[in-house]
Amino acid sequence: MRYIKAFLAFWYDFIVGDDWVAAAGVVLGLAITAALAHSGVNAWWLLPLLIAVVFAISLRRAVARSRPGHEGAAK
Repeated sequence: MRYIKAFLAFWYDFIVGDDWVAAAGVVLGLAITAALAHSGVNAWWLLPLLIAVVFAISLRRAVARSRPGHEGAAK
């Protein structure tokens, strides 16, 4: 059981990492792109656009957390 827990913990940390919002955004982007492609829409351009937006949101959140005076800032 210990090996299974360690294996799942590795994959959680590898996929989610420090920002669960970014991981959720990527999964959501993949799902939207797949649904559009399945319905016949040429949606190859959507995933790179969504990933850029998710990256910008993630970066903005990380910068806000690192500013002094923010409740979660490292001291």
